[in-house]
Amino acid sequence: MTIDLDQLQQGNRRALAKAITLVESKLDLHRAEAQQILEQVLPKAGNSIRIGITGIPGVGKSTFIETFGLYLISLGKKVAVLAVDPSSPLAGGSILGDKTRMEELSRNDAAFIRPSPSEGALGGVAQKTRETMLLCEAAGYDVILVETVGVGQSEYEVAGMVDFFMVLMLPNAGDELQGIKKGIMELADALVVNKADGESINLAQQTRRHYENALHLLRQASFWSPQVLTCSAHENNNIDTIWGMISNYHVDALKNNAFHEKRSRQNQEWMEKLLFEMLELKLKQNPEVKQQLPDLYKKVVNGETTPYIAAKTLIELL
Repeated sequence: MTIDLDQLQQGNRRALAKAITLVESKLDLHRAEAQQILEQVLPKAGNSIRIGITGIPGVGKSTFIETFGLYLISLGKKVAVLAVDPSSPLAGGSILGDKTRMEELSRNDAAFIRPSPSEGALGGVAQKTRETMLLCEAAGYDVILVETVGVGQSEYEVAGMVDFFMVLMLPNAGDELQGIKKGIMELADALVVNKADGESINLAQQTRRHYENALHLLRQASFWSPQVLTCSAHENNNIDTIWGMISNYHVDALKNNAFHEKRSRQNQEWMEKLLFEMLELKLKQNPEVKQQLPDLYKKVVNGETTPYIAAKTLIELL
């Protein structure tokens, strides 16, 4: 697959889409090509603000991202949306198809939307999302929005690859507060109560106070105190305030040397994760491991040996 790097770095959407397809390929030849491209564009990458957006299904993530994206474009920004769709268990493709849910944004020349099937990747975040972010940055996109599936571990996974992590909430006066894991509250840089319009305005303000009280109970180890805001993506209310908050965070993070420190730490964690994945792959491809694995599984299931001894036996074969 031939990728025109000059076209990619000039922001050509077709060249960018082709490069992402190469990165997402499972063929070894394509993977090698993709890594060469990534290494070449690295000096041009890293200049965006990466924002993770999550929330339970029905909270209005796609509407929010479309409204937010169009607002950023009105400020002269180029916006890339990496929307991680749940994968079909049968075909492995995207089920939701975010482009159909963000029609106006997808038609805008300053926007790039890439729905990627999660393919069962840990945390519901597409395995190649990090590489895709680098390609989008090299293509000149100023803001990268990563929308997650919003179920299970996806929040933890996306928080480990973005600069600012936002959780969207529904205006229900804290009813879902019990259902929010403390860990996710600690990860969030902001909680945004969406759908604060019509009859729900008072309820949204009440919900905001509930969340603010809950956040005060958590110790903040960072320079930043997580904020709770309300907005209506449907009516385009308070979207500018949310961008103002993220801009303030960015300035403060740079002042405190926290911005580059966080990215460096994320890159190190990314490398460690890949190292474990590659070791697991190498282990599974080992002929002796393939031969002994069924027998060791059987012994563990039947209680004839401990899982630790079985695992140690396989590791020693490497």
